[in-house]
Amino acid sequence: MSSQPNILCIGAVLWDIIGRCDDPMVLGNDKPGQITRLPGGVALNIAMTLRRFGLAPALLSVVGDDGDGVELKAACMGLGLDVSPMLVDPNLPTDRYMAIEAQGALIAAIAHAHSLEKAGSRILAPLADGTLGSVATPWAGPVAVDGNLTEALLSEIAESPLFAAADLRIAPASPGKARRLRPLLAHPNATLYVNREEAGLLTDTHPANAAAAARALLNAGAHRVLVTEGAQMAVDARPDRTISATPPPVEARRITGAGDTFMAAHIAAEVSGDDAETALARAVNAAADYVSGDNG
Repeated sequence: MSSQPNILCIGAVLWDIIGRCDDPMVLGNDKPGQITRLPGGVALNIAMTLRRFGLAPALLSVVGDDGDGVELKAACMGLGLDVSPMLVDPNLPTDRYMAIEAQGALIAAIAHAHSLEKAGSRILAPLADGTLGSVATPWAGPVAVDGNLTEALLSEIAESPLFAAADLRIAPASPGKARRLRPLLAHPNATLYVNREEAGLLTDTHPANAAAAARALLNAGAHRVLVTEGAQMAVDARPDRTISATPPPVEARRITGAGDTFMAAHIAAEVSGDDAETALARAVNAAADYVSGDNG
């Protein structure tokens, strides 16, 4: 890309291998369906959606110098994403994610993000060497960070002067990785995007709904949180106000990537100048469209 990015996406860039079935499934089932292989990963999913909304994202992640990595990097470039800051490591394989979905619900998934974890802070080098910023002139725009990073690296981000001026937007990646975000929970520049289950894991509580989950996060020190609860409700909460929105009813045909779509649509709305109520409404509608299969 010839233009400078206006938002950074830091985290998982990998191949999504997803099997989908229209029938109900239980453990041990072997049923017909469709298997797709698409560019994915939380950071990449967010970046792709941001691009569709007119932003210019750059990816800070890692791919291997293998066939999968070459193909994935080319696919990202074809989508209009800036991959120039992305690390290519000849000693690491390109990461992958595999999931099974049935009737729009996730049955099981495995994320192989070991290369991202092994690359560690090396993926942040462009923020320090002058490419995208430095300690003297840190990046001052929005940054989407996902919980596929290790807790050690997330702790480093929380304390690093390289992020002192950034508008941090944080996603946990999955419930299994939600607790990794604790170093960023009380960061003054951080907005957390989580679902009700992830909020409970972060706060060691069992919130009854999205509004209760948001209160638990604020009580734990968060400055701003957006909590989703599937088709029930989405909440945007700060210590001084809480707003909510109900997603439109749709038939769920897919689920993997819905949270990333919600987060990206919300960021794009706020970057474009929308107020909090409008941004939340745009986010829930975009996520509903995604779940129904209406947006590709």
